[in-house]
Amino acid sequence: MKVLNKHIEDGPAHIILDLSTIDFVDSSGLGALVRLVKKAKGESGSVQVVSNPRVTQTVKLVRLEQFLSLQPSVDAAVESLKNM
Repeated sequence: MKVLNKHIEDGPAHIILDLSTIDFVDSSGLGALVRLVKKAKGESGSVQVVSNPRVTQTVKLVRLEQFLSLQPSVDAAVESLKNM
């Protein structure tokens, strides 16, 4: 998180976070993602989260899929940033 926070502070504050190979995310992981997104938005940036079905399912359980800007692939995340 320290590296990502430093990147956001140094700019640009846009990050693509690829979690497509992650098998499990718990409440502390979700909390870290929420803090990261809030920090990026505070710096006029964004975080695009590349997900997989397991991570997406967990995120949807807590209704954070819109807030975390879930994307199906890195290419989709790049396109999403281009459209901002």
